[in-house]
Amino acid sequence: MVTNGKKLFDLLNVDAIFITCEYQMRYVTGFAAENGGVLVNKDGVTLYTDSRYIEAAEKLFQNSKVTPVLWGGKTWKDVLSGYQRVAISFAETSHADVLKLQEIGMELVNADEAFKKAMTVKNEWELSCIQKACEIAEDAFLALLPEIKEGMTETEVAALLEYNMRKLGAQGVSFDTIVAFGAHAAVPHHETGNTKLQFGDEVLIDFGCRVNGYCSDITRTFLFGDDGKHESFKKAYAAVLKAHTLVKEKLTAGMTGKEADAIARDYLKEQGYGELFTHSLGHGIGLNVHEFPGVSPRSESVLEDGMVFSDEPGVYVAGEYGIRIEDTVTLQNGKVVSFMKKTNRELVIL
Repeated sequence: MVTNGKKLFDLLNVDAIFITCEYQMRYVTGFAAENGGVLVNKDGVTLYTDSRYIEAAEKLFQNSKVTPVLWGGKTWKDVLSGYQRVAISFAETSHADVLKLQEIGMELVNADEAFKKAMTVKNEWELSCIQKACEIAEDAFLALLPEIKEGMTETEVAALLEYNMRKLGAQGVSFDTIVAFGAHAAVPHHETGNTKLQFGDEVLIDFGCRVNGYCSDITRTFLFGDDGKHESFKKAYAAVLKAHTLVKEKLTAGMTGKEADAIARDYLKEQGYGELFTHSLGHGIGLNVHEFPGVSPRSESVLEDGMVFSDEPGVYVAGEYGIRIEDTVTLQNGKVVSFMKKTNRELVIL
């Protein structure tokens, strides 16, 4: 496990950083706790937590630069006494908590840009967690395919997939699993329900899981049998797959998110599907399944080695079908490298 306290502290000209947001606490310490706080200063990192977590934290942080302390009856004033200039996340700290900090009389500095910059480029440990989360997601999906039977509901398929991910070692899901049968797939974020699977249905599944808090995100679209009524769907599928592949071939470090998005968007426009690609090409992935950088028509974010994001072009025809092919990818040596290495992107017909 690698902690990121020094990386964050070096980006800010402050005496200390104080963190109460759960995912930011996890980013800095590598430890998950839903209560307490983290103090970062020039000497290291202190994790303030309660009796539910202290034993686990003490075991985890033996011989490390993170010091776990039982929160007990300490107040923020006790923790921050002596610091004049303290950075906090303005976006992730409640107004009530900001007022408490202001009462102490220190200068508060916004740490949001530093968090964004630090969290965007992943270190080797973070990349390994994402890689494992992607492997589990793919293995769970491959185990799911032979379990899918006619008459199953979307919810039942989602439950099986999530069970498989847990069984393979995932801590939980990255987000609520999306399973869409038939025309439901035309809604990019369809709410999984009790619709039953029929022969000839299109199936779109958007899912992911977490390892050490880090997310995977993958979408696969396939057919449950071929009833001979999918000529338009198959043509669109081929176009989406080509757009997805072109991104992997042409996207390079130094491009903006806008330029990356245009690789897929321009191709789909050429094929007559431009108006049917209704969302961004992708989004950053890390401790949050949607984070910086943006990979969208308006994004000026510059893509760099070590960033992780999705490649997910799609085509959606209301009332008929929807197609999305998504991998979690990163940039290495200026080129796109996919974390998904096991599942088929060509059209699968069960």
